[in-house]
Order: sequence, then C-alpha cells, then structure tokens
Amino acid sequence: MPSAPSSHTQAGERLSVGGDEVAFRVTSDATAGALLAIEVTMPSGGGPPALHRHDPEEIYHLARGELTIYLEDDQGEIRRIGATPGMTVHIPGGRAHTIRNESDAEAQAFVVFAPGTQMERFVRAAARLAATAPPRIEDVLALAERHGITMTGPLNAAA
Repeated sequence: MPSAPSSHTQAGERLSVGGDEVAFRVTSDATAGALLAIEVTMPSGGGPPALHRHDPEEIYHLARGELTIYLEDDQGEIRRIGATPGMTVHIPGGRAHTIRNESDAEAQAFVVFAPGTQMERFVRAAARLAATAPPRIEDVLALAERHGITMTGPLNAAA
C-alpha cells in the first residue's frame, strides 16, 4: 500500500501567479522531484505573455474553456494550437512555447511538469514576488533565469 503524502507537500494549496490561479495537486516533494501536478485557472487574457523555454516537459489537459498554445515545432517554427475541453497537449522540454487564454471565458487545465522541482520553485517564487504589488519586468526576468527559464521573445513575433 503506498504511503500517504506527508503534511509538508501542501497539496491543494492555491497561489496567484500573474493573475492565474495555481492549485497544487501533487507537489514535487511528494514525488522526489519527478513531477509536479497543478490545476491552473486562467482568466480571459491570462497566461505568460512571452515565449519561453525550460528543460522540464509539460502536459496540458484542458478541463474547461479554451486555451491557445504556441509551441515551437521540429523546424523552429511557432505553431498555434487551439485547445478545447478534453484535449491533451504535450510540450517537450527545451521548446519555445507559451499558453494564453485568448477567449472571453475563464479556462481550467490540469498541468504536469516532469521533472517538477524547478517549476514548483519558480511558481512559488513568482507568487511571492507579486504578492504585494505588480513586479517590475526586470525582476520577473531575473527570477525566471534563476529557475532555468529562458525568455525567447515576444508572442507577437510568433503570432
């Protein structure tokens, strides 16, 4: 019988990151860093505004609403993927991408990062950075870099 997660995993904890709500479902502590599973609720207009890349892979499973995923393909071109409820999209590690809610309604997705430690640390640090006031872009960029996230360009360059 598997052991229950320890109390320090904080599964169910909710944080606000850039206007998106992140609820931890399985923390990286509970998986020895192998993965992080979160539920993201994204308002209309939500999501990271810039293309970025990081080593962990991502899997998005859309539960409700619509999301637009911009993802670099094997030839280095950015593809636009319209995700609707029930769709699952894999984002390979190291590929430029971003996820946006370009619809008029809130969207909700379940997201898995593998490995998970780096991304969980970033999410928690980003929530702390924005807890009292909107952060300066320089601070966000420095935080991303410290957590292995490289900004690759504005989204309008890919649209």
